[in-house]
Amino acid sequence: MHVSIPSLSLVGAGPGDPEMMTLKAINTIRQADVILYDALVNESLLEYAAPGAIIQFVGKRYGCHALSQQEINQRIVEMATAHGHVVRLKGGDPFVFGRAVEEIQTARQHGIKVTVIPGISSAIAVPASQMIPLTCRGVAESFWVTTGTTRSGDISADIELAARSTATVVILMAMSKLEGIMQLFAQHGKSDTPVAIIQNGTTPQQQMVIGTVKDIVWRAQAAGMGNPAIIVVGEVVKLQAILADETVQQSQNSDTIHEERQSGL
Repeated sequence: MHVSIPSLSLVGAGPGDPEMMTLKAINTIRQADVILYDALVNESLLEYAAPGAIIQFVGKRYGCHALSQQEINQRIVEMATAHGHVVRLKGGDPFVFGRAVEEIQTARQHGIKVTVIPGISSAIAVPASQMIPLTCRGVAESFWVTTGTTRSGDISADIELAARSTATVVILMAMSKLEGIMQLFAQHGKSDTPVAIIQNGTTPQQQMVIGTVKDIVWRAQAAGMGNPAIIVVGEVVKLQAILADETVQQSQNSDTIHEERQSGL
């Protein structure tokens, strides 16, 4: 049996909506001999796989790991050596909290060619899907993207630095530390700063709660919010109501025009 040259493609699957997958990512999946996919990947994307491709779930979620990172690294090497082209399909973008560097280093240590296919990061796409801009002239000039916890399980020190700034702060993988993180913002005079939490962003299961630093914890608890979720802290969250209302109004106007045309008015 012919086996292609061992290679690894790290492919970003986007934030959850399968239509937010790039054409290059889809074409790469079609060329794969093996697909190793993560928990946050929309499984409908696996339909692009070629007949006969080996498809395996190797995902990790908070508190539930199918395989350790070391085991995933070893699986990549084994599959590439035995079968050829391995696609490592990751939620969002491979280089945004995706452990891609470790996988690349392991593959290259074994002489395996590596390519990276960027994906749309949930850090940007999920707030946008809810009409929350991360920057806006006169409101926010920059934004931070940070993880909620470090490898040791502590709250990232970067969050405290971010809380001192006027930037929009986007925090991933942080729901288990939500109360402690909001305390940090409050300590820096941000108790009244708006906060949005978006769970399962860009999917049909999407939920959002909006509050402020001082009340978002109980609002999130009351709504039953949990992982996977994006936390957005900043004045730009106020724009959501304005932009969402305008979107609804435009949609209603469009429907009215369509009905008038159909009735001949």
